[in-house]
Amino acid sequence: MSGFKYLKPAKFGVAYLKAGVFGFAGSGKTFTACEIALGLAKKINVNQVAFFDTEIGSDDQIKKFNDAGIELLVYKGRAFKDLLGFLAEVESSGVKIAVLDSITHVWRELMKSYVEKLRRKNGLYFQDWAALKDEWQQFSDVYLNSKIHIIMCGRAGYEYDMEKNEETGRNELLKVGTRMKTESELGYEPSLLLEMVRLNKSEVSGKLDDKGWINRCIVLKDRSNTINGEEFDYPTYESFKPYIEHLNLGGEHIGVDVTRNSQDLFENPDYSYHERKKQAAILLEELQQELTLLGYAGTSADAQRRRTELLITVFGTSSKTAIENMDLAKLKAGVSEIKEQRETVQANQAAVKLAVNE
Repeated sequence: MSGFKYLKPAKFGVAYLKAGVFGFAGSGKTFTACEIALGLAKKINVNQVAFFDTEIGSDDQIKKFNDAGIELLVYKGRAFKDLLGFLAEVESSGVKIAVLDSITHVWRELMKSYVEKLRRKNGLYFQDWAALKDEWQQFSDVYLNSKIHIIMCGRAGYEYDMEKNEETGRNELLKVGTRMKTESELGYEPSLLLEMVRLNKSEVSGKLDDKGWINRCIVLKDRSNTINGEEFDYPTYESFKPYIEHLNLGGEHIGVDVTRNSQDLFENPDYSYHERKKQAAILLEELQQELTLLGYAGTSADAQRRRTELLITVFGTSSKTAIENMDLAKLKAGVSEIKEQRETVQANQAAVKLAVNE
């Protein structure tokens, strides 16, 4: 398929795992993320895993990695700029797997830094969110497009909605779900999104003497639809193996083109509706100016007749509405033609006047 700018034959290009794991305290986020990282390291035959650690959770995983012969490379911090630097170093060094735990801390650090930079006394203002989201987009782009398998952990938070109580008639704030506590759109980015929950064993089994907890994983999102909607108790790498084997491991990773933008659209009438309307308004004002200079803008019968004849000759119509909604190129060409006619008339008049004076 050639000759097209945008239309290309479809090609599966997801070669790297982009996973998200979220849950409340003690649900097994870090453990599950490391299980996936270890299994994946064995699968693709690498001996290093990077870990961006915001809450010293990596310390308890060192032995597990050492026993498996996998070197754990750790950076402990929470700064957003360090996360970007960490991921750049991971990719440039050839390390193929990274665990981020917890992305919630990084998002909070970015917000706090912005507040402190602007010396906001009452927190963020509404207009601040656009700037914050623009900065955060740097991470989202790297997360999707980098040639790194990334398992991102985050804390869980509740989603709320207002609902009217039929009995009292009042609006009440209700919990309607859970989500990863981070920038609101980040939860849409993972191709594999997992929610970890901690369940009381006795509640699951119905036996009061059952002690302890069950760490359960719910697959909220699986773009391959191989394990979508499934639940796993005490999940391991094997739980997610069907999804991981769906990936184009070792193949080309085709991300999203983030190099292009639409900035020039706002100055290009071929693309921008606003710019087209602005250019059309300018041309219509110039048209009125030319008609005035020609003496055709008046209300006399002669002026109206001459104006109508000229507009029909140039534009094919004298309808004001039709001309206002005309293709920009045709309108521009018509105004240029009328301007040339006016300049020719004025030049001829000047020549006649000069000849008479001589």
